Amino acid sequence: MKKPILVVMAAGMGSRYGGLKQIDPVGANGEAILDYSLFDARRAGFETVVFIIKHEIEEDFLNMVGKRIEKSGMEIRYAFQQLDILPPNYTVPEGRVKPWGTSHAILSAAEQIDAPFAVINADDYYGPEAFKVIYDYLSTHADDEKYEYAMVGYQLQNTVTDNGHVARGICVTDSEGYLDSVTERTRIEKYAGGIHFSTDDGETWTDVPGETTVSMNLWGFTPSFVQEAKDRFAAFLDKALVENPLKGEYFLPSVVSELIAENKARVRVLTSSDKWYGVTYKADKPVVMQAIAEKTSAGLYPAPLWK
Repeated sequence: MKKPILVVMAAGMGSRYGGLKQIDPVGANGEAILDYSLFDARRAGFETVVFIIKHEIEEDFLNMVGKRIEKSGMEIRYAFQQLDILPPNYTVPEGRVKPWGTSHAILSAAEQIDAPFAVINADDYYGPEAFKVIYDYLSTHADDEKYEYAMVGYQLQNTVTDNGHVARGICVTDSEGYLDSVTERTRIEKYAGGIHFSTDDGETWTDVPGETTVSMNLWGFTPSFVQEAKDRFAAFLDKALVENPLKGEYFLPSVVSELIAENKARVRVLTSSDKWYGVTYKADKPVVMQAIAEKTSAGLYPAPLWK
């Protein structure tokens, strides 16, 4: 079995955040959240990282992140998520600027993925525990009669922000700890009485318990997932180009849910007690900076991170 690799989705331009949040410094020596994820991944065992970016941010990313990560000793590969990476006979709708989503990001990196792989968002802090459990799983499980996938689940209350809404995959698990379903909710917010989500731009709301397991897009896949995502992309486009041509997204959880429903895959839900941190909004940054400073003072990270 090949050693697992790490795939980092960093092509989103951060529209709600107002800038390139993937490379915004949060550490005392200019480190981004991504630096801490790579540090945690490296000490968990990952030796290769694939960055999925856009050509529009390539120069800034290489200068502000890539050069630092070179000090980690990891092998670095790059892939580019561009709107025109589509099946034959499909074209980008006029006016479309939004990326096609997380499953499309994986398709964009297909040539760079040659081993079991973990997937993360560039702008989310996952904590050391998450990388350890996903690396250990990928190192010891291969596809059998079903695809053997995994995800790291977090408690919803550990993943929301005080500064606006977030998108999370709401998970349902079975009695053996495998994923039954995951539903992407793109507008989840805290309020005075708890946490709720809306599917109609805030017209109506549904409460969600804080202990609910959610996906933070930390998945573990075998290479089989890449082919499955490719095979299903055209069907997604046929629907999205009619219903939501400018903003429809091909989400990872959607493909996973289809594979579970078809009894082709099972997904072990691993858990992490770490608290999530992220910079969905500008107002999130001071909170993240304080958390990183406290973790560094406690000895979890060296300063500077890369020496």
